[in-house]
Amino acid sequence: MQTTEWTTVIKPKSNLLEVDFGELWQYRDLYRMFVKRDIVTWYKQTILGPLWFFIQPIMTTIMFMVVFGGIAKISTDGLPQPLFYLAGICLWTYFSECLNQTSKTFIENANMFGKVYFPRLVVPMATVTSNLVRLAIQMGLFFLVFAYYLIFTDAPVHPNLYVLLTP
Repeated sequence: MQTTEWTTVIKPKSNLLEVDFGELWQYRDLYRMFVKRDIVTWYKQTILGPLWFFIQPIMTTIMFMVVFGGIAKISTDGLPQPLFYLAGICLWTYFSECLNQTSKTFIENANMFGKVYFPRLVVPMATVTSNLVRLAIQMGLFFLVFAYYLIFTDAPVHPNLYVLLTP
């Protein structure tokens, strides 16, 4: 029985999770273009246009108030229902939209990837950034509702720092 000694070791050229930030910076104009494209095309075909950024979380909050607050009678621990549900809806919508849209990125843009070279990471990053713009708008709506309850009502709307500071 002979033992074979190997002289050639095959290794990958780069690490699997290595990101070339310099190349991403070179294609920042393409990145901006993709972000703008995503924002413009979301509601371009609708009658209400950008109002959907506000209408969707408001309608979802109303639905949650009816279903979970009215029918199921689930407690929000003294917090006003619109504020409670709107906080969760804004963050969950951002997370789910980012996950859904980035998972389809390479399938939906396969024809573009085959024709022109650019860093493939630009497209999912643009998707996450355009969703971040939507999150900022919806968080603005949340802070308006928060300010309303803080200023005009006697509802207990204060951050629970005790939970954050205790181990």
